[in-house]
Amino acid sequence: MRGTLLVAGTTSDAGKSVVTTGLCRAFARRGLRVAPYKAQNMSNNSMVCALDPADPGAGTAEIGRAQWTQALAARAVPEPAMNPVLLKPGSDRRSHVVVMGRPGGSVSSADWETGRRHLAEAAHAAYDDLADRYDVVVAEGAGSPTEINLRGGDYVNMGLARHAGAPVVVVGDIDRGGVFAAFHGTVALLEAADQALVAGFVVNKFRGDPVLLEPGLRELSALTGRPVYGVLPWHPEVWLDSEDALDLAGRRTTPGAAALRVAVVRLPRVSNFTDVDALGLEPGVDVVFAATPAALADADLVVLPGTRATLADLAWLRSRGLDRAIAEHAAAGRPVLGICGGFQMLGRLVEDPDGAEGAAGASAEGLGLLDVVTRFAADKVLRLPVGTALGAPAGGYEIHHGRITRGDDEEFLGGARRGAVFGTMWHGSLEHDAFRKAFLVEVAAAAGASYTPSTVSFAAAREARFDVLGDLVEEHLDVDALLGLVASGAPADLRMLPPGSER
Repeated sequence: MRGTLLVAGTTSDAGKSVVTTGLCRAFARRGLRVAPYKAQNMSNNSMVCALDPADPGAGTAEIGRAQWTQALAARAVPEPAMNPVLLKPGSDRRSHVVVMGRPGGSVSSADWETGRRHLAEAAHAAYDDLADRYDVVVAEGAGSPTEINLRGGDYVNMGLARHAGAPVVVVGDIDRGGVFAAFHGTVALLEAADQALVAGFVVNKFRGDPVLLEPGLRELSALTGRPVYGVLPWHPEVWLDSEDALDLAGRRTTPGAAALRVAVVRLPRVSNFTDVDALGLEPGVDVVFAATPAALADADLVVLPGTRATLADLAWLRSRGLDRAIAEHAAAGRPVLGICGGFQMLGRLVEDPDGAEGAAGASAEGLGLLDVVTRFAADKVLRLPVGTALGAPAGGYEIHHGRITRGDDEEFLGGARRGAVFGTMWHGSLEHDAFRKAFLVEVAAAAGASYTPSTVSFAAAREARFDVLGDLVEEHLDVDALLGLVASGAPADLRMLPPGSER
């Protein structure tokens, strides 16, 4: 079998990533060589992988975290072709570009179409390469395929489907309401050639009695001439690495008799917030995202996560009084952890002489909790470091423009430590079980709290989530019919719906 399935969505965060990940696991279970693919991601959550899996000496590359995770679900080795274009928002109107894992300049809203033509070429070339090497490519769209204002330059949704001749299934989140109108409207607004590739629908996050849903599914199929390939129920254990910050409000453990309370500062341009996912798996650790000084007041540990705009988010921190709250927290001897950009804020000075983050020559005093100076450079550091800390093996990944100079403070995971204030340049370090446990023991001692190390394995928990998704897909979606689409493409007799069919 050789072919592609494009998973599109009625909206952003409709469940495209979840369905794509579940299909990757379900298809891989059937012995197929499966590759995830997303032509263009817009996300500050990224990951480091090998530039060329066949050549260990070729160096490292950066791709979207979601595609890296989907590759694990597919039992494939992550590589840049799985996410050939990554846009990392630096402001509301400009994004930094990563092409095939390496920095590729920037793009603004003013040149959204003309400035991306070369990106479409790179994305389609990467897709063609994957399609030649894998049995199945499960492609994930972006936003909605019916962004009719952007259709002329689209290479992620229907532009990709047309390039690949790939059938499309549209996912809708019924938990938000209005899913039937969203399904019908998604198809009806597409031009006829695009409609001809939309083969059907998948309902996501259904709660309740399926019998009550059935009349709507039948009428939707009758009106559109397209089947519903299944209804995925809402499931509490479906929690995957997210592409963006849309789901931050839901990222917390269940409140209760937590031994340790962790407050993660919700920076406006937060990046790689998945760094704290491993803490959320620990029994007895309550993790919340916070944006006010009051929300930090009862925390045992305050975490400053990564950010795509260190200087801008440092200014935001001060505007909210969070700088004083963090300083008071540290002065009381309670632990603070800064990761990458969050670590740089904890230092004495942050400088951007060449405008790697924005305005050339910009600088700002940091919070002064660590003896560190950060200076941004144009070229990006991508590394997969390993080492030890607190007597435990540790590892992670580095993605940054900042170069740090450490003064008299103790070295800590590529960063610095002074008492209970920790700063590291290593994303993902808390996913290493032995280090995470040692760190939480240290945090509890400094905070005067009790904590007993658990036996939780982050890698095992992630694998279990993949299997939960695979099981849900196998049980609730018509996997055989979806594989039939992969093998044969969209049916030739699909009904065309007005008004799009008339264009």
